[in-house]
Amino acid sequence: MNPPPSTTTADGTAPTVSLYQAHKKIYAKAVSGRFVRWRWVFVWLTQIVFYGLPWLMWNERQAVLFDLASRRFYIFGLVFYPQDFIYLTTLLLIAAYSLFLFTAVSGRLWCGYACPQTVYTEIFMWVERKLEGDRAARMKLDAAPWSARKFGRKAGKQVAWIGIALWTGFSFVGYFTPIRTLGGAVVGGALGAWEIFWLLFYGFATYGNAGFMREQVCKYMCPYARFQSAMFDKDTLIISYDAGRGEPRGSRSKKADPKQLGLGACVDCNLCVQVCPTGIDIRRGLQYECIGCAACVDVCDEVMDKMGYARGLVRYDTQNGLAQHLTRSQVLRRMLRPRIVVYGSILLLICLAVGTSIALRTPFRVDVVRDRATLARLVEEGQVENLYRLQIMNATEQRQTYRVRAEGLPGLAPPAPVSATLGPAEARWITVALRVPSRTAALQPAGVHEIRFHIEREAGTAEPTLAREEKSTFVLPR
Repeated sequence: MNPPPSTTTADGTAPTVSLYQAHKKIYAKAVSGRFVRWRWVFVWLTQIVFYGLPWLMWNERQAVLFDLASRRFYIFGLVFYPQDFIYLTTLLLIAAYSLFLFTAVSGRLWCGYACPQTVYTEIFMWVERKLEGDRAARMKLDAAPWSARKFGRKAGKQVAWIGIALWTGFSFVGYFTPIRTLGGAVVGGALGAWEIFWLLFYGFATYGNAGFMREQVCKYMCPYARFQSAMFDKDTLIISYDAGRGEPRGSRSKKADPKQLGLGACVDCNLCVQVCPTGIDIRRGLQYECIGCAACVDVCDEVMDKMGYARGLVRYDTQNGLAQHLTRSQVLRRMLRPRIVVYGSILLLICLAVGTSIALRTPFRVDVVRDRATLARLVEEGQVENLYRLQIMNATEQRQTYRVRAEGLPGLAPPAPVSATLGPAEARWITVALRVPSRTAALQPAGVHEIRFHIEREAGTAEPTLAREEKSTFVLPR
C-alpha cells in the first residue's frame, strides 16, 4: 500500500497551491467560409448603423439623438419624453424574448454574429492580422526578442486600435450630444467634462475588451455563458461534432482508405481548435465557452474538401439529430416545438402592441399638478378658486397651440380663456386657475370633488384637432 502524499515540504512548511490557472494567450487562425462571410456581413451592418446613424439628418436635426439635457429623445420622426419610459421597458422585453427565441432555435446566434464583443474583436483581430500576420507569424513575432521591426508592428497595431476605440467612443457620445457640435468641440478643444469622460471611458472599454480581454469577456464576465443551458434543449441547433462519423480520429494520407485503417473522418488536424476564438476543442462536445461563431465548421469543411470527404463533420445540428441520425428536414420540423411557439407568440404580441401604441399615440402629453401652497381660496363675488400647474409637452416638430378647459362641477371655468403656444418639441409649465360660482359652492358638499381637464390642440392646415383628458380634484372649503 502506497503511503499518502506528504502535505509539507522538506523544510516542514505547507506548500502553496494556486487555484487559478495562468491565462494562456489564444492565437486564432484566420479562416474563410460561408459562416465567416455571414459574420462579416453583420460586422458591416452593425457598424454602418452605429457609426453612420448620428450623422443622418432628419427635419434639420440629428435623426437619432438622446438629448438628456433638455429631456428629449428624437428617433427619426418621433419625439419622446421621460414620461414615455414605458417604450424603453417594452424595448427591453422585445430584446429579452428575441434572445430567448433565437437561443432556443439555434443557440448563441447573438454571441457569434452580432454581439458588440464579437464584432469589435473581429475588427481588432483583422487589424492584428494585417500588421502582424496570421497565427504562426504572430506566435513567432511574440516569441522573438524586441527589435525595430517588432516594435514597429506592435506600435502600429496599438495606434490603429486606439484610433478605432476613440472613434467608437466619439460616435457613442454623438448619440447624446449632437455629433456635429461634438466634432467642433473636439477640434476646438472645448469638450465638456462629461463628454471627455464618456468618450474616453467607452473608448477604453472597446480597446480593453476587444484588444486584450477578448475571449475572457465571453468566458468569465458575460453571464449569458452561464445561463444559456437553461434555454437549450435537445432540439436546439448548436455547433456539433459528429463523433459517430469522426471517431476514431487519426492522421492519414489523402489517398488512404479510412475504413481499411479503422479510422473515422476526423484527420486530427486540430485546425478546429486553432481557429476557435475561445480556444476550445469542439470535439469534446457542447461547452459553455462556445460562442457559436461556426469558425470550426468552416475550417473543417475546408479539410473535408481537401480530403475528398463529405462536408458536415462539424456542423449545426441538434443533440437529437446526432443521436437519432435525423435528416435535415426532420431536424427542422422538430424545431417547431411548444417553447418556440410561446416565445414567438409573446414576441409578436409585444411588437404589435408597441407598434399600435406608437401609431395611435397622441402627439402631445399633459401632466396636471395641484398647487400645494394654495388648495382653495375665496375670490371676488364669493367664488372659490383652485390653482393648478399643467405641463404641456409638444411631441411634434411643428409649432402648436393648445386650449385648456375643465368640467366636473356646475359653472367650473377659468376666469379667462387659457391657451398656450409651444414651439417644436417644447415642454412648458402653465398656471391655470379654476373657479366655481358661489351658488355652486353653497349647493355642493364641502371636500374634494373630481374634475377633468380637456386640452385640445388646435387644428392646423394639415393636422386634425386632437384632445387629451386628465383627471384632477377641486377642493371646496367648509
